[in-house]
Amino acid sequence: MSEVLVTAGPDEGLVWHHGDPMREQRTMEAGSGVLRLSNRPVLTVTGPDRLGWLHSLTSQHLTGLRPGEATTALILSPNGHVEHVLHGVDDGTTFWAWTEPGRGEELVGWLQRMVFMTRVEVSLRPDVEVLWVGRNTALVDGGLVSRHSAVADGREVFLPRGQLVAGEPVGVWAHEALRIAAGVPRIGVDTDHKTIPNEIGLIGTHLDKGCYRGQETVARVHTLGRPPRRLVQLHLDGSMDSLPETGSPVVHGDRQVGFVGGAQRHHELGPIALALVKRNVPADAELQCGEISASQEILVDPEVGLHVRPRL
Repeated sequence: MSEVLVTAGPDEGLVWHHGDPMREQRTMEAGSGVLRLSNRPVLTVTGPDRLGWLHSLTSQHLTGLRPGEATTALILSPNGHVEHVLHGVDDGTTFWAWTEPGRGEELVGWLQRMVFMTRVEVSLRPDVEVLWVGRNTALVDGGLVSRHSAVADGREVFLPRGQLVAGEPVGVWAHEALRIAAGVPRIGVDTDHKTIPNEIGLIGTHLDKGCYRGQETVARVHTLGRPPRRLVQLHLDGSMDSLPETGSPVVHGDRQVGFVGGAQRHHELGPIALALVKRNVPADAELQCGEISASQEILVDPEVGLHVRPRL
């Protein structure tokens, strides 16, 4: 079985595929397979105040989080722009989370500066890695903790780094193709420094919780207005050999209306991508990504926010 590595981008060095990426996608959909996501930084938050403290800092409601329940939370700028993401689970004594490659030290540093007198301790855990494991794949050692995966029929398991795991290996190609097909945005790939949660379907955001940094923007756009951009799934022209690069322009007519995030070939849908485009782009408009034509599948309602009336 040939093993091909990712040579560029945030997942550089991970296994791209093991010789048959389309079969690997079907393996994941069937709830089988193992994928090492060893480039995802892992962090822990311990202490009796951890959930209330995280609740006050992030966009997610965490005070009632039950042990074993998966959650995703965002850390926003004062203006509501997405800065960090936490894909987490609490085991009853420790909150475990992973974030995007290259962001671990910055995220942990910011969290540590927010501790003050709270009874919490934040640590980066280079001794632990994340694996995607299919629902039907049994681990000899169940891992430190696991959380349900939003990408496919499996779970994300936190394991001591380098621990051997039995199971059919799959690659990042399969994981990315299923992620894009599911419409799950990846922070830093399908978003930029201006992205607000409303533009990506409020991923990791709980609208009924109390105050947190950036909450004013999220609430104002949700209640009174419409987000300036919206997340879409692009169905790309399958006659082209290439895929658009992450960050490349999306064009309607003679103007740029957005940018491409992740793009991949799906075993059933063909070439697909996620993109952020301007809210007022007609939903039935054909778009261009370089020389590649694309149709849209709406993931975020262009009129989102108008359905909510302000309380006077």
